[in-house]
Amino acid sequence: MIRRSTALALVFLTPSWGQEELPAPSGETIVAPDARFEVLYTRPETAKGGLTEGPAVAPDSSIYFSDILRGENHGRIHRFDPESRKVEMFAANSHKANGLVFGPEGYLFAAEGADYGGRRISRWDVKTKERTVVVDGYGGKRFNSPNDVAIDSRGNLYFTDPRYVGHEPRELEDRAVYRVTRTGELTEVTRDVTKPNGLVLSPDDTTLYVAETNNGSDGIPGVEPGNRGPMKIYAFVLGENGLVSGPRRVFLDFGSQFGCDGMTVDEQGNLYLTIREPSKPGVLVLDPDGDQVGFLPTGVGVHVEEVLFTEAEAKQLETPPAIATGLPSNVEFGKGEDSNSLYVTVDQSLYRIRLLTRGYHRQYRD
Repeated sequence: MIRRSTALALVFLTPSWGQEELPAPSGETIVAPDARFEVLYTRPETAKGGLTEGPAVAPDSSIYFSDILRGENHGRIHRFDPESRKVEMFAANSHKANGLVFGPEGYLFAAEGADYGGRRISRWDVKTKERTVVVDGYGGKRFNSPNDVAIDSRGNLYFTDPRYVGHEPRELEDRAVYRVTRTGELTEVTRDVTKPNGLVLSPDDTTLYVAETNNGSDGIPGVEPGNRGPMKIYAFVLGENGLVSGPRRVFLDFGSQFGCDGMTVDEQGNLYLTIREPSKPGVLVLDPDGDQVGFLPTGVGVHVEEVLFTEAEAKQLETPPAIATGLPSNVEFGKGEDSNSLYVTVDQSLYRIRLLTRGYHRQYRD
């Protein structure tokens, strides 16, 4: 396959399932055979590009999620009410918020990315809509582009800082995983991931899972422009201080396929990974040993045939190539009576599916 260096790529695609409806989900302990995804929200405008991201369950069981648009549009945060099934805009300017998570005090924390975004971790008071900066750099240098955020049982935040898009000059040499405590102390957790993306902690706080989604862009050392680097899930053992206490372990290697974006866990410690591989997009469910116990398709599946084009090049073609659809970005369980609902941001939409398992939210436990 010929690949061209580009931040935003269009591809030649052909259906691989041979049908329009999604394949049935699998996993007898995870999902009922007749369970299906329902679409709760799709961006109503004609604005193309970008994606929905970062679903987070609030203390009142509503779901907040990001809507990221390209360029100088600063993105938004929406709120979905499971009872009324209505979506309302929470913030018209999210400062390019990506991953979201609620803390034990009910504040909403956001990982603000680059591309005209805040490049920081911020905190929202959802009652007053007041936004404050938690941290915006390390060692006197601005973050690359905070991407996803998770929380431990003490209320400390873990977040990743890669760079996928953005015109802003990078100041930090490494792309790392950081932790900021409730008192504001910032620590580099690991830089042993070339391009860290989604992350989540095990229910007992002893393992930090991090997705390495290295798409080969932005001058990563050892990776030629346009060629993918590693696509893996790593497991890091954490000590009592919440920091890495041993070598990383490869939990899953995607090989030549595109890997995981965001992730979450259930009460049993099963991992739910959003897989953006065009040939089989969906949520992959693995048990704590790394064995597959379920798969929830979010797209019909496509096959990449020949060439990646820049957007400008594609416009010059007589027949512009299609764009892969059904690619999930992040995932979150509901809360309370809705705790068996899995919410997934897909393309420019919010999906939901009922499962046989229940989500785990340490910030809401006694």
